Amino acid sequence: MSEPTRELLPVVDLGTRSSRTTSDRLELLTALIAAPNFEALLRDDVIVMPPHHATFAWQCGVPDCERAVQETREFCTTHYREWTRRRKEHGTGATLAEFLRDAQPLKPRLWARTPPQCLICVDVPAWGNSPLCFLHKTRWRTYRRETRQQSGIEQDLHEWAAQQPRLPHFGQCQVVACPEAAVHLLGLCRRHFLVYGKDGQPGGASVPNNWGRMLTEWKKSTPVISYADEAEFRRWCRRTSSFYRSDGKLTLLGLRPLVRAEIKWAMFHHTQVPDEQQGTLWALPEIQRLAEECRRQEVNSLADLDLEARGLRPLRHQSIAKAMLRYLRLVYFTREDTKDLGYIETEQFGVRFPHRASCWDLTGVSQRWLRDLLWESVAERLLTKPPRSGAILDQNRRAFVELSAFLEARAPGGGHDPRVLDKALAIDFATDQRHRAAHLLPTLGLQRRGPGDRRTGKPSKHGPNMLAHVFGGCRRILRDALHAGVTDPIGLDRAFIVAIPSYRPPVRRRSPFPDDLARALADEQNLQRMEDFDPTDRGLRDAWETLVMTGRRANEVLQARYACIARLAGLPLFWHDQTKVGNYDQAIRIPEQLFARIEQRQAKTRALFIQRYGRPPTSAECKAIALFPSRVRNRNLLRGVSHGGFLDSFREWLVTLDLGHGVPHQARHTLATNLLKNGADLVHVKRYLGQISKEMAEHYVHLAHDDPKLNDALTALWVTGPGAAEPGVLLSDGAPMSREEAEALALDLTRRSTPAEGGFCTFQPVVDGGNCPWKLNCHNCDKFVMSGADLVYWHRKREHWRTLAEGAPDSATADYLHQLFEPTARAIDGLEKALASLGLLEDALALDLRRPQDYFGRVWSTAFRARELARHEGEMPIDTGVPDDVPEADMDDDVEEDW
Repeated sequence: MSEPTRELLPVVDLGTRSSRTTSDRLELLTALIAAPNFEALLRDDVIVMPPHHATFAWQCGVPDCERAVQETREFCTTHYREWTRRRKEHGTGATLAEFLRDAQPLKPRLWARTPPQCLICVDVPAWGNSPLCFLHKTRWRTYRRETRQQSGIEQDLHEWAAQQPRLPHFGQCQVVACPEAAVHLLGLCRRHFLVYGKDGQPGGASVPNNWGRMLTEWKKSTPVISYADEAEFRRWCRRTSSFYRSDGKLTLLGLRPLVRAEIKWAMFHHTQVPDEQQGTLWALPEIQRLAEECRRQEVNSLADLDLEARGLRPLRHQSIAKAMLRYLRLVYFTREDTKDLGYIETEQFGVRFPHRASCWDLTGVSQRWLRDLLWESVAERLLTKPPRSGAILDQNRRAFVELSAFLEARAPGGGHDPRVLDKALAIDFATDQRHRAAHLLPTLGLQRRGPGDRRTGKPSKHGPNMLAHVFGGCRRILRDALHAGVTDPIGLDRAFIVAIPSYRPPVRRRSPFPDDLARALADEQNLQRMEDFDPTDRGLRDAWETLVMTGRRANEVLQARYACIARLAGLPLFWHDQTKVGNYDQAIRIPEQLFARIEQRQAKTRALFIQRYGRPPTSAECKAIALFPSRVRNRNLLRGVSHGGFLDSFREWLVTLDLGHGVPHQARHTLATNLLKNGADLVHVKRYLGQISKEMAEHYVHLAHDDPKLNDALTALWVTGPGAAEPGVLLSDGAPMSREEAEALALDLTRRSTPAEGGFCTFQPVVDGGNCPWKLNCHNCDKFVMSGADLVYWHRKREHWRTLAEGAPDSATADYLHQLFEPTARAIDGLEKALASLGLLEDALALDLRRPQDYFGRVWSTAFRARELARHEGEMPIDTGVPDDVPEADMDDDVEEDW
């Protein structure tokens, strides 16, 4: 038997302190099961589940079909084969609605249904396909044969049945786990009666030959059953399992009280979990097999179950059992109990990291005082500022495991007394860690993880990154404890804490794609070959092209929702969540080519939804279902394909190209470098790629970017000047221009232009050096654009015109001057609103005179078309953007899962 995992937690004795774990677990679960909100049908020992239960549905999806579904499928075996064959023949043209309309419902097989009652004995089940019980079937067969031989006339069953006496009820089947009624005096149901004969009749149980007449005709007392060895017969009844039923019945008979209550509570708790978090499908036959294994092992609790037994499938049964234990831990143990037991349950703090178990084992830290410091640090982080992923908690745990192993080997008394630790010991620890990292030696306490996140017993390899994690984790937790005043009561010397050094490993940047590899990855023929590595057509090529054209992180594309594209002011936008930095519902402009490709992918996902549900998705469902739905445990299409699966398929495709090593994330570095190469600066790169700082943007840029021309350049938002044909038309009826609308109208500043009075000229013949055909009448030309650096200039221009109007000799002349300047006034007002939407208004007002260096400043480089500015005249800006400064670092996705 293998070493039990941390999911299997025993009952512990914590002394006299009142604790939930020392109380009677059965009493606790009994009270919870008796609660009003508990689902009533789960209270019985024989659970009869409705055919189309929300969580434990078991009947075939074809209307009126009474057969049970295949495990993890939606139809019975026969209909699933028919549906698979139709999809192969018709492809995407096969719709679920047509299949459900044409499919013929089926009756359950004989062994898979509860037998009906006997036509004569209403309390005795029928035998097989016959409408009669075992005794009356035998009598009817004998009577019909004798009558046919004597008269040659076939007798009517109902006439004969009306004359037959009824048999008494035989009670329930004596096999402990069987929920069926007995059909024989021996006290067994039909199936166990036949199995008893095949097993050689253990115990030699037998009945008198004329037991039927004794009960019906002779009116004698109940016949006596004789046994050669009654104890052996009773032992056979206890050990024999119930048949794996497919009629919605789940029998918990024969289980010990606590494990029976645990299964009931776990099933109810599973119904309260959202569909996308349920994980493995809990099919009733799988739960029945798990219950049978509990009964066979005679366990008192699920915590005592050996999950490596032969009767359990490694993936299905173990995952169900571990999920049940996870639900039970939340009931059995308090937070303080978990601290004493040496682990921490993140769900007790309202936190569950994606694709991670909620139970974090801390027993690798052998010193109790050191483990308590780690537990308190993790608990404080979960309560005050839960991280986005469990990476930082993993780093802290690794650090303390290494420190604990060193203290166990080098400190007096194994380091269990913190008062004996001094500065010299901390220096020895730092020296040992540096030596291991420099020579890539094995770690002291850390072990490699195998399948199921289990320890393999093999030590991990040390290195620069591990050294940074160890030093950083130890310094962070110990210094926080020192500042909080926790170390003084336990006697830990301050010199020991301060002596632990810090270390920052060398930063290794991922390089962009080389030109030859970039061309190969965008080649149409190679992209068509990429589709061969996506046999189920979940969108491998579409996801890759989206990554290349947008530079998004992998999960930002793979986890995009169905309704992820839209048009704003006629511009195609891609909406996504930047979960790495906490920015949600972010939109970026995309090419029309990519917009059309995503529309094609939407059509395929829509067809898949129609195949599954027989109807198109609603508007609310479009916002919830994934654009690239995974085929693994994703019945409701809410989960997108995993990063690990996508990466595996990408690597297989790249191997066929024979162009060297590459990963999808290099597309992000390539786009950042190309943005910088074409005139954008770090602010532009930071905003477009969704970075949290300029420093992180520098990590993605691989060209020299210290040219002053690129320091503060932004994407320019241009609008036509005062000479536009319709300078006063609003973009929307009185609606303020938001940040998204301002950024959606952005044009690249690298577009060719030439300075003009109060703005820029974009008429290309003039930009190329030709003569202006309008004799430099810029302010009345629709090729003229205004920038933020000209705002003060135009303010002075407006004051000059107002002064002229006020000094007019009569009101008619003043009205004429106001009317003449009206288009320019609207453009100025629109320029102010657009600058405010981007947060540049104060900078623009502070910029007074044009200097050569101002050409490359942020305000100067942000220009607006005066036509669009005039259309936004009178509107109040609303900044709906997300602040750039967020706490979490931007790191590559590392979630591994099957594609």
